[in-house]
Amino acid sequence: MNATSSMRIATMRPCFRFLFRSGQAAAIAFPKYPFLFPKCPHTDLISSASASRRREAALVRAVAGARPMGTSAEPIIGGEKAFDRIYEQGLAGKPIVIERVEPGPAPEVEKKEELASGRHETEEEKEAWRLLKKSVVTYCGTPVGTVAADDPVNGGQMLNYDQVFIRDFVPSALAFLLKGETEIVRNFLLHTLQLQSWEKTVDCYSPGQGLMPASFKVRTLPLSDDKEAYEEVLDPDFGESAIGRVAPVDSGLWWIILLRAYGKISGDYALQERVDVQTGIRLILNLCLTDGFDMFPTLLVTDGSCMIDRRMGIHGHPLEIQSLFYSALRCSREMITPNEGSKKLIHAINNRLSALSFHIREYYWVDMKKINEIYRYKTEEYSYDAANKFNIYPEQIPSWLVNWIPDKGGYLIGNVQPAHMDFRFFLLGNLWAISSSLTTPWQAEGILNLIEDKWDDLVGNMPLKICYPGLENDEWRIITGSDPKNTPWSYHNGGSWPTLLWQFTLACIKMGRPELAQKAVAVAEKRLSKDKWPEYYDTRTGRFIGKQSRLFQTWTIAGYLTSKMLLERPELCSILTCEEDLELLEGCSCSLKKNARTRCSRPAAKSQILI
Repeated sequence: MNATSSMRIATMRPCFRFLFRSGQAAAIAFPKYPFLFPKCPHTDLISSASASRRREAALVRAVAGARPMGTSAEPIIGGEKAFDRIYEQGLAGKPIVIERVEPGPAPEVEKKEELASGRHETEEEKEAWRLLKKSVVTYCGTPVGTVAADDPVNGGQMLNYDQVFIRDFVPSALAFLLKGETEIVRNFLLHTLQLQSWEKTVDCYSPGQGLMPASFKVRTLPLSDDKEAYEEVLDPDFGESAIGRVAPVDSGLWWIILLRAYGKISGDYALQERVDVQTGIRLILNLCLTDGFDMFPTLLVTDGSCMIDRRMGIHGHPLEIQSLFYSALRCSREMITPNEGSKKLIHAINNRLSALSFHIREYYWVDMKKINEIYRYKTEEYSYDAANKFNIYPEQIPSWLVNWIPDKGGYLIGNVQPAHMDFRFFLLGNLWAISSSLTTPWQAEGILNLIEDKWDDLVGNMPLKICYPGLENDEWRIITGSDPKNTPWSYHNGGSWPTLLWQFTLACIKMGRPELAQKAVAVAEKRLSKDKWPEYYDTRTGRFIGKQSRLFQTWTIAGYLTSKMLLERPELCSILTCEEDLELLEGCSCSLKKNARTRCSRPAAKSQILI
């Protein structure tokens, strides 16, 4: 990109200012660069489907914001000074670069009509596509995401449902990608990357540079010096205005996962190789791989830092974060450009992957046999080879689990900490552990066996339970703080979330059991359209629409569409899944063989691999 193809805008916020009253005036002032001033619809921030189809080429704006003012003095992992210099001098504080992206080769994924192989879309699918396209948000004329919900009933009380959430957009992005529409996903990846470098402050404290926003909103603001001129601004939320003021740990992990999926479908691997994108990946990994006081390879996070974004007793090392962390590490290892400066980072990734996979498989897995072992645990063991490494008291085994766990099958529990095991079944973490091969194949089969055996509990009238069982009585009052939204069997506390369909479909197809996913989709199809696509359902079996559920929830719609397309073309599941990496089990970075006091049990984990 040469100097003539960039322009300076004197503002810290990522935005575009429009000083011309029409596109003709812009063309007169800049005859060589008419694309620098595209026509921008300011009266309607939610674009129609036809608007995006009319554009022949994507106009992507990769914006480098102001230099971040973090309070952490952590260097980029590996301490490569050359790379630090590239970021600080070559990216931060530079002018906005507006890059014309010429149409590339046709995506590998066929259009929807070809995907269907002549099958006619159902009325539910047609409605879902119409609603999904209606939810698209534009920024200066280009699509950049989808709103969380477009509920006309609660239009006056949208809270933050009118924003674009990173985690919520993932199923929407996949639906568009599987249909061959890649522009909106590319724009989303670049604009959220731009927001990563924006200054973030809560009560005079700035978190690390790599933090991705939970969401952003497109705002139209008038210029102070000219009431007729205006600008469109991306306004991000890093948790400083969220309920509880919790940083979104999962946002950066989802961003990396989506970046890999975009490259695999579109073939646009050049996006991954850009310096700013490589920097973004490294900054996210820097936050995750920084050394701390923790003795475990799992990420230590606070309550409410993922999809369960309210107080639910998941602080510590929740499974959902660990599964996404593992998947993001696997994806990053594929995308990081190998060179002399990235050797230490790749080495750190491999070490963490090896330790994390062993830790989750060994200590989070429970089945009938394991629960019986815990039931007979000795406590207060002080030795290097103790069986009860976390000093778990057998009395922690909940009474509901004794009769609920099937003879065949098992699952990964929600959390493991010193003297604490959270035995609740969290579906998202288990499903993503299957898709990313965090579990062994034997464990993955066990999880699906349990879901099939406990179908009435986990699927019931509407798939799928985000968490089982719900907290009730004193547990609900103590753990949630008497949260009126997370009442028993509602919302995050045992509610049923249709958006989890696409992740369930992905796991089932990977394990060669698509019939389970088809069964769940059939259950959902009976009600979703009639119920106006709710965010979640309440009661033990999901019979009621959630008491505070938004209607026309975008990721409910997108999750359904993505599930349908994945079932039509199961071979496309490879865009999100990872296969078992035996090298992670072969390589052991802990050097325990040199220490006579300790013993490495990785061979036991490797023995569970099904060949």
